[in-house]
Amino acid sequence: MTTRNTDPDEQRIRAQLVAVERGDQPAMQQLYGSFNRRVFAFALNRLNDRAEAEEVTIDTLLEVWKNPQRFRGESRFSTWLLGIAHHKVVDRLRSRRNDHVPVDAHAELIEDQALRPDQMVEAADQRRMLTDCMDKLPDEQRECLYLVLLEGLSLDEVARIQSCPENTVKTRLFHARQKMKSCLGRLEAWSN
Repeated sequence: MTTRNTDPDEQRIRAQLVAVERGDQPAMQQLYGSFNRRVFAFALNRLNDRAEAEEVTIDTLLEVWKNPQRFRGESRFSTWLLGIAHHKVVDRLRSRRNDHVPVDAHAELIEDQALRPDQMVEAADQRRMLTDCMDKLPDEQRECLYLVLLEGLSLDEVARIQSCPENTVKTRLFHARQKMKSCLGRLEAWSN
């Protein structure tokens, strides 16, 4: 498990992975506690199904438990972990028999902060419009947008996760942003 990264968090994670490799359950519990919400949010964004997202989260972290030595340190741990989650999500999407997905499955992740009732209604409407537009994006574009905007990953990291060239990520982001602008503009015009 060699790494070029000298970030203290990455060094701590690497030490936890070494402990996990030795069978240290508390180290795995620490990794789980640090990353389960992030993996879950990522999976939920793609799958729009809480139960499936929970299963992907468990499957992803189980893979780390079974094979911690597969992390070679060529990227940040979170990039590697989300790459595993990406592949598990793709497997789930391939195995689905129908294309129906709940529209607001991940709305529970967003908490309203002390808003007046009229602000809560407006925020819920905006969330619904945003979710509707995101759900219309092709999977790869939605995932790119999520990873860059919400996870704050670099284009290189997204390319590693999606197993594609960086220019493909740029193209997917460009098209996703264009479609979001168009969709949100139409929804805004329609609601007024």
